[in-house]
Amino acid sequence: MVTITDQALSAISVLLAQDGVPAGTGLRISTDPHRRLRLSFTPQPRAGDSVIDRDGARVFVEPDAAQALLGRALDAEAGGTSGVHFAVCRQFDTGPPVVPSFPP
Repeated sequence: MVTITDQALSAISVLLAQDGVPAGTGLRISTDPHRRLRLSFTPQPRAGDSVIDRDGARVFVEPDAAQALLGRALDAEAGGTSGVHFAVCRQFDTGPPVVPSFPP
């Protein structure tokens, strides 16, 4: 299973706490037909999704994405005027992201 860094948990919590976001909404990590990772906010997990619920942050991980994310960590950093940038890195690695960052 993917590890969610404290920075990513904090960013997800802030995004989910915004006005108009329905209760129970979470960040869903899935794959597209080309097996690229996708991030989206969705009101509930889909059948088969793993659910991570910690400190006000809910993350739903699709089974194919869970396989792709073994040994990886979801991280986040403030992007200044462009919001939050998410990145998937090797777990416990401070090097460059494995995949490009995803703005929300």
